[in-house]
Amino acid sequence: MVNFMNLNKSYINGEWTEGQTGRRYDILNPYDGSVINDMSIASLQQLEEAFVIAEKAQKEWAKTSAETRRDIILKALEFLKNNREEIVPLMSRETGGTLIKSNVELQLTIEILEEAATFVDEVYQVREISSAIEGKVNHIHRLPLGVISSISPFNFPMNLSMRTIAPAIALGNAVVHKPDIQVAYTGGNIIAAAFEYAGLPKGVLNVIQTDLTEIGDGMLTNPIPKLISFTGSTPVGRHIGEIAGRNLKRVALELGGNNPFIVLSDADVDRAVDAAIFGKYIHQGQICMCINRIIVHKDVYEEFLAKFVERAKALPYGDQLDPKTVVGPLVNERQAEKAEQFIEAAKNAGNTLALEGKRIGNVITPTIFRDVRNSDAIAQAEMFSPVVSIIQADSDEDAIDIANDTEYGLSSAVFTTDIERGEQLALQIDSGMTHVNDQTVNDAPNVAFGGNKASGMGRFGNPWIVEEFTVTKWVSIQSKYREFPF
Repeated sequence: MVNFMNLNKSYINGEWTEGQTGRRYDILNPYDGSVINDMSIASLQQLEEAFVIAEKAQKEWAKTSAETRRDIILKALEFLKNNREEIVPLMSRETGGTLIKSNVELQLTIEILEEAATFVDEVYQVREISSAIEGKVNHIHRLPLGVISSISPFNFPMNLSMRTIAPAIALGNAVVHKPDIQVAYTGGNIIAAAFEYAGLPKGVLNVIQTDLTEIGDGMLTNPIPKLISFTGSTPVGRHIGEIAGRNLKRVALELGGNNPFIVLSDADVDRAVDAAIFGKYIHQGQICMCINRIIVHKDVYEEFLAKFVERAKALPYGDQLDPKTVVGPLVNERQAEKAEQFIEAAKNAGNTLALEGKRIGNVITPTIFRDVRNSDAIAQAEMFSPVVSIIQADSDEDAIDIANDTEYGLSSAVFTTDIERGEQLALQIDSGMTHVNDQTVNDAPNVAFGGNKASGMGRFGNPWIVEEFTVTKWVSIQSKYREFPF
């Protein structure tokens, strides 16, 4: 059993290191505001040193065998499994997520490690390509990329951190990782503890507990990392993209979403309601993949609306540590106030409430707007809360057009009893992922996970992540003297 409360520092070069700023940050339980622990804030100088350390460590780590890398990945996996009973409630306390959500997140994190262990030998693979030049052999090598700069958000912090960290390490890279300090344990220090337990060499993984006041763009502008991996908002993603483009760095960006859930005229309404309730209210709607707009064919609109409202009205809310709770608190007061502002602005704009929620501390209970037009502000903004818009479509084709009328393109869903047509329509939705007869919140480490348009660049998941986190090199070997024209 590990006392995670002792790990309230950054993890740099294999050591738990006090921050040099002299500042500390109180990590709060979003439900009652109680202090879980305080965290020592690292300095910009410590961040810069971490990149230098990672660059040096990566050169040695890249020489290790696939078996060594696999063993360490599996040992870190063992740590998470052995400490599940301590990790799940701490994750709930820190993120505001329910016990259901925390168990789901830990399981997804475990699956990422399991999958990473399967592709450790993808690096240093060599393909032989034929040549038109006599006596020439072409070899295509796959090599580690180098150092990766990793930035993760507050909502699914362990999962969204590990999906960069585990593949990077498995493929011979080093990582400097900055979690959102609101969720310092879940997003960083538990992961660092797992790899420390696993025997990962010093400097291969560095977890920096700091804030933007201290480091500014230090995770982005440092010349050492070859790739910036970021999950978060689209405005920040655009900023990262600009800096990365200027410095010719690769990016893996998973950004915002305005995810449509489409109910066609032939859908099984009861099953669609079941799926929509989960896809909207898991983690209070604070997942980039959560349903943001529900688009329903006019023939089943009133039936779906009535059943959805009744189900949402009955969802238990409150303390996330109560096993019965479905809707817990938003992560902080700022997010709760932002949700309230969206609701008030929509009401002032004339949008109609089918279910009016209430605010209790940082808890926002389910809030449903009906007869929303897709052009309304409430439909075009990413809610990241238990607030949802329900839009009526005149036809199935109209539903697809409405779904595509957004700058985002992360996840989407289509409900229909015609499976074949459902897949055809899925291909017409401009999003990175579409789920037929399911909801929008789906993830797995062996699928192509990522968004289109303003929802991101690149794809996570095996084998796509292998391409993202390695570099391809052509080596040609001339075994026979080559005649040149001059």
